[in-house]
Amino acid sequence: MGEVTPFWELPLAALDRAQWEALCDGCGKCCIHKLEDEVTGELFATNVACRLLDRRSGRCSDYRNRRAYVSECVRLSMANVAKIEWLPRTCAYRLRAAGEPLPEWHYLVCGDPEAVHRAGESVRGWTISEDDAGDLEHHMVDRPL
Repeated sequence: MGEVTPFWELPLAALDRAQWEALCDGCGKCCIHKLEDEVTGELFATNVACRLLDRRSGRCSDYRNRRAYVSECVRLSMANVAKIEWLPRTCAYRLRAAGEPLPEWHYLVCGDPEAVHRAGESVRGWTISEDDAGDLEHHMVDRPL
């Protein structure tokens, strides 16, 4: 018998709902607020996270009901994932939509959900909640989106 290809190496269109959801590495970077330059359209990262983001785990604290509390929360799908420019460069959805492999620190590859944090690829340790932030302009950070 041949080797079975891990689901995260399959094309996105081949994934079922549970596999799709499992691609998320828990970095939380898609849940930080971004500022857009009104003239150039360029996006800038802040250190301000959505109020629903558990900044330690990098996961939404109410994922199932998030849109009831945060109406602008984007639901990723195969139809929109390749079009969303602000997804982190390390986002598993973005990488797989482009046919790229997951990073070595992704928990599906290495088996350790803490690896994303040790690799410095999560929001752990450098973000604050939007409930505590005030003006976003005062929270811009020099981090790539």
